[in-house]
Amino acid sequence: MKNVVSEWAESHFPLYTIGSIHSLYSTSNQPMHKIHESLAVILAIAGGKGTFRINDQSYELAEGSVILLPAQSHAALIGNLSQPLHTYMLSISSQEQASPLSSGAMVQRSEIASRSSVLFFSHKPQIVADVEELYIHRLPANEARHVQNQITFYQIMLRLLEQQDAKYAASEQPYMERSITYLENHYGEKITREQLAAMAGISQSHYSILFRQLTGFTPNGYLSRLRVHRAKELLMSGSGTLREIAQKVGYKDEFYLSRRFKQQTGVSPSDYSGGSLQRIAVLLAPYASHLLLLGLVPSVIISESSEYLNTMDLPPTQSMMFINANGSAEQVRSVLLDHDIELIIAANEHMHQFGLPLGHLRGAAPIVEVPWMKMGWKDHLRLIAQAIQRSERAEEWLAVFEKEEQAARAIVQQSGVANETFTILVIKPEELLVYGARNVGYVMYQSLGLQPPAKIGQELEKLGDEFHSVPIERSELVDYAGSRIFVIVFPDTKGSTAHAERIFLSSDWRELPAVRQNHVKLLDKDEWVPYNPVSIQLQLGRAVALFSGNQ
Repeated sequence: MKNVVSEWAESHFPLYTIGSIHSLYSTSNQPMHKIHESLAVILAIAGGKGTFRINDQSYELAEGSVILLPAQSHAALIGNLSQPLHTYMLSISSQEQASPLSSGAMVQRSEIASRSSVLFFSHKPQIVADVEELYIHRLPANEARHVQNQITFYQIMLRLLEQQDAKYAASEQPYMERSITYLENHYGEKITREQLAAMAGISQSHYSILFRQLTGFTPNGYLSRLRVHRAKELLMSGSGTLREIAQKVGYKDEFYLSRRFKQQTGVSPSDYSGGSLQRIAVLLAPYASHLLLLGLVPSVIISESSEYLNTMDLPPTQSMMFINANGSAEQVRSVLLDHDIELIIAANEHMHQFGLPLGHLRGAAPIVEVPWMKMGWKDHLRLIAQAIQRSERAEEWLAVFEKEEQAARAIVQQSGVANETFTILVIKPEELLVYGARNVGYVMYQSLGLQPPAKIGQELEKLGDEFHSVPIERSELVDYAGSRIFVIVFPDTKGSTAHAERIFLSSDWRELPAVRQNHVKLLDKDEWVPYNPVSIQLQLGRAVALFSGNQ
């Protein structure tokens, strides 16, 4: 068996540092400043007027304008001769924390320093004032001024992050969102710009402008993107012939689909392969562990926290990006587009839980839906492996794991617990649960073959991997208590477990045979609740140590 270790790894945010700061003036002799910095750059317009150009985009500048420019960008500042442009240019970078990190820890990429697209704010005078203060005191006379400079610099970074989030929230215009949602849900039908503009209640020309501002695409370009992404999903699942797929996504025949598909991807539908995908996003950390186990590092994890599941045998990666799952759908989609994601792996119930519409995410990349509750972790692994054409690797790992299960079952059965019954009780602040076939229940009941109480056994036979838990009242403890009880306590938001003490001090609890005979074992939720291949394998090792007296 493998060593009993934790699979949880920490993710830390980087420290921001100043690269350089300059003051740029446009003059009649030098009306233009070309910009090509190796670091990300903040351009703060302190006075005058002008134009900022990058690639095929241009922005009108005035006093108070602020631009965040990605590293390695080629751009130009062009001043107005009658109102010369005065710009402060602050280059920024990020670095790892100086203090040593725990084993397996990862430093996240900076949301600001690692952007790949321009962020423009037309009027943010406070940011401009802060940058100007940094320039004036760029050579601090004493340490107190040096510390003040650091505070001012972090105020700038905080304002940028806050404005970035506010920009996503402000972009959600109900009349436009309604038409875009319709497009995302009816891409298989014939849809015209005239129809969408009428739905939004504005002219066609104005609709096209607003649509591009919100999505980054023209209406027709976005429609084509949705159709091709859906076609990719159907190709990966092997759902029908090319003609059938074409008609499902809204194209009249396979030839028209092939033409659009190749325009967007560079390959024909028949040559498209999930095995070549590298930039994959997952919704919630468990699916990240599946990818890591299959030898592919997810580029983006949409999660409630910045913890991730490390496969231990792989070095910690610095390439993963975390997005807060509770952020707006537009913010999530924008980050996915920014990272050029090729595939999203998610469960429909999780998309619904976090308010992330399937159609909206499909605008960023095709989606492989891996149902969370409708199948067990082994089928999760197989489905993900099939999508990225690594099924052989998945089956090899599962074969090794099944041998570990057999060895663990033999050890545990020899420990003299074969004739006992085991209850897995979970105490949460708001409810009392008895666990079934998932989480620790999988290891105890399926891997080790331990016997559950009769009522749980009936549900296991009926529902299999879909049986997560059953909520009970405290008075029902006697009906579900086995001869031994494992207890997992979830603390409340403040870290208190007082709700568990109310259970333990009750007569319903104290009168249970397992309690009277001291056959109760408290288990740590972080070690026994996660449900994914890496965690299950480690839980198996913990269980063997538990029953063999090594824990």
